[in-house]
Amino acid sequence: MRVLTMNLWARHGDWPARRDVLASGLRELRPDLVAFQESVVHEGYDQVADLLGDGYHVVHQSHGEPDGTRASIASRWPLGAARQARMPVTRRVDLTEFAAWVGVVEVRGPVPLIFMNHKPSFRLGHERERELQAVASARLAERMLAGRDLPVVVAGDFDATPDSAGLRFWRGLQSLEGMSVCYRDAWEWAHPDADGHTFSPVNPLVTEGNWPRETGRRIDYVLVRCGPTGPPLGLEACFRVFDRPVGGVWASDHFGVVADLK
Repeated sequence: MRVLTMNLWARHGDWPARRDVLASGLRELRPDLVAFQESVVHEGYDQVADLLGDGYHVVHQSHGEPDGTRASIASRWPLGAARQARMPVTRRVDLTEFAAWVGVVEVRGPVPLIFMNHKPSFRLGHERERELQAVASARLAERMLAGRDLPVVVAGDFDATPDSAGLRFWRGLQSLEGMSVCYRDAWEWAHPDADGHTFSPVNPLVTEGNWPRETGRRIDYVLVRCGPTGPPLGLEACFRVFDRPVGGVWASDHFGVVADLK
């Protein structure tokens, strides 16, 4: 089972050139489950369908920004119950933006599971919001499970580094708001000594945009919920994608992350 998380950067920059790189790369990767951030659905155009092609079941965030920017989930397998929620956890959360959103679906694949796209607040100083949003998403996953023994996979652009309180919460290293969980971080599982930056000044789309002094961070993740003694799914590989230009064209301002689970 191949899981991908990818921030598409909407249709910014040289979109026709980026579209070609993304569409070609995605169809070569053939992911089974996809968490997209900054996907666009607007005026009859569906960016997810355009890039992935046929054969996917898709759930979009209900309300996007004026240009259609939102988040999306795609699955090769049929979907059961689906829930989504905005997370205005403090007054600082701007609900005119697509962020502060979570979507979760039941996937009716060869191994039934719960799949979540977690997209919290993005501003650097909003770790308090991201902490509360992490707890809200984790609680939603538990409600979707309803006591069932199903794997849970969470993917997304978390806009936080592994040492942040929110990621420490997800990874079972600390509790928040009276709750604790434990999810295995696929990148750390596969590459315990590699920084794995997914938002990097190596990519000129980062430093030429709104982040001219960015120093590089790992903020995009695939996580697997653990049972009492470990995760129910094994990891075959975890790697970055779209982390170098193709013919001089960078696919997005983020690198994607793929986890091959078994």
